[in-house]
Amino acid sequence: MIGSLVSPEVRARVRGLALPIALAFGRMGLTPNALTVIGFGISVIAAISAAQQLWIAAGLLVIFGGIFDLFDGALARATNRVSRLGAFLDSVFDRAGEAVLYLGIAIGCLRAGFQEGAILAAAATAASFMVSYTRAKSESLGFTPGTGMANVGIAPREVRLVILAVGLLLVGVFGGVQDFAGLCASRPEGCDADDGSAMTNNFLMTLTLGSIAVLATVTTIQRIVHVVRQQPSEEHQ
Repeated sequence: MIGSLVSPEVRARVRGLALPIALAFGRMGLTPNALTVIGFGISVIAAISAAQQLWIAAGLLVIFGGIFDLFDGALARATNRVSRLGAFLDSVFDRAGEAVLYLGIAIGCLRAGFQEGAILAAAATAASFMVSYTRAKSESLGFTPGTGMANVGIAPREVRLVILAVGLLLVGVFGGVQDFAGLCASRPEGCDADDGSAMTNNFLMTLTLGSIAVLATVTTIQRIVHVVRQQPSEEHQ
């Protein structure tokens, strides 16, 4: 079984780097659950930016939100405030933040006239949720307890966020998505080479969202296979 592109060692190293900042937030009076809610708020702002076609801002906020997401768990572990409620809130708000982010991207694509982008955003949402669902369901049934399932599959949430952030930044740098087909149809002379940037940006958004949808689907399959292999052979004949 292929593991995650983010190894347990890398996760531990990154958590160690986040610890001093998390403790600073704790000294300011913020609780782990408060940091979870703030992280969700960052995702909402990123979604609003994407809906307004502010792709660079959305990409930067995705990066910031991904980094900020480390602080709630780091603070909880450092202050011995790890709880089932905190784990529940963290998981729920992570999923909600991911959903609202893709919704913002879909709205931004529709406003730009790039309907294919909205469809791909929906596909990326569904595929990403299946990754989370397979982990939650398997753990609730006693398969791969703890954080073990997070290490199964090539594209967990961290990898998907990196792909999304890089894609949004590139789309923004090159001018944003456009209704390329409509632009060409509205001109008697059609489109020429100078209009290639619009097609390139649409391709970048397609590549970004399509990659997330495909990699998340592969990750879901990997986790299903991982769970099936844990079952005694006589139970799944």
